[in-house]
Parts: sequence; C-alpha cells; structure tokens
Amino acid sequence: MAPRKNDDAPEDEALQRVGRHLSTPGRIFQPVRRLRTKPVQGRSGGPGAAAPGDDGGPPGRAEPSVGEGRGGGGEERVAALRRFAAAARRHRALHLAGCAALLAVALTAGSIALGAARDNTGQHVAPASAAVSPGLLTTGDLDTGIASLQSHLRDQPRDFGSWSTLGLAYVEQARTKGDPSRYPQAEQAFKRSLALSPDNDQALAGRAALAAARHDFEDALKYADQALKVNPYSERALCTRVDALVELGRYADAAKAADTADDRRPGIPVFTRYAYVRELRGDVRTAERVLRQALSSAISPGDLAYVATQLGQLAWNQGDYDTALTHYARALAADENYLPALEGRARAQAASGDRAGALKGLKDVVARYPLPGPLVELGELYESAGDKVKADDQYALVDAWTALARANGVNADLDTALAAADHGDRKSALRAARAEWDRRQTVHTADALAWALHVNGKDEEALPYARKATATGYRNAAFLYHRGVIEHATGDAEDARKHLAAALKLNPGFSPLGARQARTALKDLEAAK
Repeated sequence: MAPRKNDDAPEDEALQRVGRHLSTPGRIFQPVRRLRTKPVQGRSGGPGAAAPGDDGGPPGRAEPSVGEGRGGGGEERVAALRRFAAAARRHRALHLAGCAALLAVALTAGSIALGAARDNTGQHVAPASAAVSPGLLTTGDLDTGIASLQSHLRDQPRDFGSWSTLGLAYVEQARTKGDPSRYPQAEQAFKRSLALSPDNDQALAGRAALAAARHDFEDALKYADQALKVNPYSERALCTRVDALVELGRYADAAKAADTADDRRPGIPVFTRYAYVRELRGDVRTAERVLRQALSSAISPGDLAYVATQLGQLAWNQGDYDTALTHYARALAADENYLPALEGRARAQAASGDRAGALKGLKDVVARYPLPGPLVELGELYESAGDKVKADDQYALVDAWTALARANGVNADLDTALAAADHGDRKSALRAARAEWDRRQTVHTADALAWALHVNGKDEEALPYARKATATGYRNAAFLYHRGVIEHATGDAEDARKHLAAALKLNPGFSPLGARQARTALKDLEAAK
C-alpha cells in the first residue's frame, strides 16, 4: 500500500488503514521485537531512560520483557547503587567520576563478556539451532539464549548472523535489566558481524537499535536507513526509524515512516508506534482505538502485556485511573513480572489515592530495576509524605544511574535535566537541557528546557519553550503544569489559570508533588483575582 499523502487524514481513514492489516484473514503477526526506545518521560511525565527504559525510553513506552535473566541480579544492582550513592553524598565533589567507575565495576562483576566460558553457570544451554535464531529474543530466558549463542560462536566464530543476534540480545539485556554496561558488548558483537558480512541488514538494524538505546538518534536513523537499503522489509529497522524520527522531533516524517512501516511490515510493533505518533499529534481517540484493535490481535503473553500496558499508559495520561488499572491488570495477568505494567499500576494507584499500594509497587520495581523514572516517582511519594531522608536516597540513586549510563556511552542529558531541575543541581539541569535541545527538538526536550530555565529564574526565556512543548496537541498534564507556572512567573495570570486548571482537569494526579503544587498555585491565582 502506498504511503498516504495527507498526514492529517481523518480518524476513520487511519483506522481503516491499520484495521485492514489487523483484520486480514489468516495473517500471522510477527513477534514483537523488543527494542522500543522511547524515553519514559513521554508516557509518564517522569524522568527515565528510553531503553534502558524509555523510555527513555520513556520512560516510558518500553517493549515487553523477554526474560528475567539471572536470579537476584536486580537486588545486587540496587545494593551497589545504594552503596555508591551513599558514598556520593559524603564526597559530592567526586561523585560523577567515582560513581561511574565503581558502578561499572559493580554491575559488570560476572558480566557476559564475548565468548566467556564462565557465563555457563549451570543454566541449560539450548541447542545451537535455537541459539542462532533471532526469534530467541522474543521467547524463553534471555540469559540462557545468550549462553547458547556464546557456546555456538565459540564453535562457529564466523557466523555473522549469530554475532548480530548476540548484539541484539545484549541490547535487550541492558534495557530489561537497567544495566547500560551491556551496550559496549553489544557494539563489539555488531562490529564482529559487520566485519564478517558488511551489508547484513540484521547487524545494521541492530546498530540502529543500539544507537537509539544510547539516545544517539541521528546515528539510529542513519543505521536504520542503511539497513532498509539492504532489506526494505526489516521490521526492526522500520520500527527504529519511526522511533528515531519521533525522538528527533520530526513528527511529520515520523508519521510518514509509520505509514511506510504499516505498508511493509504490519504487526503489533508497527501498530503501537503508529498509535503513539497519533497521540503526539493530539489524536488520542485514534491512538486508543488502534491499540485496542492491536490488543484484540495479540496472542502471546508478551504481546498481550505490552499492548495492554500501552492502553493503561494512555488512559493514565488522560486521568482515567480506573481504566488504566484495568489495562494494567490484564497486562499482569499475561505476565506478572512485566516491569512497565508494574510501574504503571503503581503510578495509577498513587494518582487514585492508594498510597500504600503505590509505595509497595514502586519499591518492588526499583528493587529489581533502579531506573530514573520509578526512582523519582518513589522519591516524590516519600517527599509528599514528609520523609525527605528516604526521598533523597531515591534521588541519589538517579545520580548514580546517570553516571553509569554516561560511562557506557548513553546520552543521559534529558534524564539529568528532568530529575535535577526538581531534585538536584539546578545549574547542571540547565546545562543538560540546553545540550539536549541542541541535539533534538522534541516536545519533551522543550518541556525539560522550559522547566530548567524556570527553576534557574529565567522565565522570560522559558516561556517560548513551554509553548513549544504544548504546540503539537500532545495531552500531557506535566507540560500544562509547567507552562502555567512559567506564565504565572511572567505575570500572565489569565493564561496561567487556564493551563494550571487544564493540567488538573486532564490528569489530577499526574505527579505526587507537581499536582499538589499546581493546586496551590491555582488557588493563589484565584484568590488574587
């Protein structure tokens, strides 16, 4: 099907387009390739990583997990993070340099080196035929698959396809475990694959996914385009291309890329990206209906958990907490350990007044995967209850994660800007936000820069960026709140009231601290009339 010429086609046309693929008799949907890279901020409003996270990710709109991996790994990582975060508070001047190095050592103790025999820790090793299949990334235990690939590559070191699959597995392991120390290993695997076969599209698409996971979206787009020249139907490259264009703020191009992907490789990975592009343009109804149709086509537990979570996040963004909780329950019925659903459920519980449930859920999430988004959310829950000591512990862990991410080639400026603006060094928040805006001009970076400027007392400079953040029609209560506060600071009381009221009407529990501050500011504005 040729791409649509009109990017703003009516909802019915958009639904018919995707619906044709969803309802095609006998169509076998491709398994989800779990390499979604959108930062967490885009869905939740809190800082996070794309993948890791994304998002991000984004923290976030993360893809389904493909395996739990080593038992106890999450607890060990959190313990390491807490030790070094505590040391950082005592020795703040040495924090970034020391934390990055020490955390890298802590998180890579027993790490999976290329071809290292010591990774066979008693786990069952699948036959080589299973190890070399990219489909292994969507089913079964990821660590077992990695061990199988390593065993196979020791015997067949010139198998470029298996080197590529190993690289993808490392990217996935970094994302699902919140451990960016895997990214250099992924890079080496892709280099081996391309050295053996320079034009193999799987390694090029994998390189694109790796670049996106590191928030290097220009390179992600470059490698995706290279992969598509070799194989125009590469699902991973098509999807990463959409992701990269979204994260570069090229929303019209992203919409066209989503149409192209829908024409060439219709399936759940494409449909969810298609829906998100529509959501960014303010078309929530189409986004929801496409996701519901995608959910009706999902069969595997991973796909069910993933799409149900996207519906939950969409509902949460609109302040519909009951519906969000219903979707998260469906996701967790399919996969009780699916991290984005656990995090989303905790956020919805916090927003609907179930503070105990939210605390329990978020503590469980960060105990396994200490990523910025849930760490900030947990910290704000503690802070809103007056427990500043526990809150500061969580914010310090964000600093520790950011140091580790940077040490492994991940651009963490957006995460730094969002977290530090409210809970850290405001000047560093502004430096990070400016740097990120220079790289990519999205609604999320516009919002982060506006807020960083505001907390540094530069409200006149902040206002145009706050307006840019809300210009596409994307319905995000945090963006509206930030704009209203900045308008208040610049003396525009009328617009400040309008946007603060809109934020609270859209999603009255969008943030444990932000929602409370929005209500206070709105009350002050009303009293001053």
